[in-house]
Amino acid sequence: MNFKTSEKTYFIAFSAAIAAIYTVLTLIFAPISFGPIQFRISEVLCILPFFTPAAIPGLFIGCLLSNFLCGAATLDVIFGSLATLVGAIGSYKLRKTKWLVCVPPILANTIVIPWVLRYAYGSEDLIIYAMITVGIGEILAIGVLGNILMSALNHYKHIIFGRFSAK
Repeated sequence: MNFKTSEKTYFIAFSAAIAAIYTVLTLIFAPISFGPIQFRISEVLCILPFFTPAAIPGLFIGCLLSNFLCGAATLDVIFGSLATLVGAIGSYKLRKTKWLVCVPPILANTIVIPWVLRYAYGSEDLIIYAMITVGIGEILAIGVLGNILMSALNHYKHIIFGRFSAK
């Protein structure tokens, strides 16, 4: 098998694995993964673009599937998933500065999700209040738990991500 084929296969397999893990974590913790005050455990995976570009489509597809399978509103499926995609791309672009990797997904979700809650679910909370509550959940999931995960994975990155890790 040539290197290009193996690289494509890895990328697809790793993206699918990340999407599956994100989806399972969201489904398991569904009661706290949705709503104006949410703590989505699966968001901890938003640090993975630091290690591999395969995390970008994996996170997007995982969020899309999670929202769809949990019966989220159409606007949530679309814009919530796009917020995750924007955050993942931003994380990948900031991968050279390890401690900034968590900032794009926190910001993307803190800005987008309150509007989704308003227009998809009719939330009457003030947008600024929703930004605070969603932002706190994102900071805890990505900023705190994500950085713990990043530190743990960093010790094993060559084993887990091999030669395909982000450069």
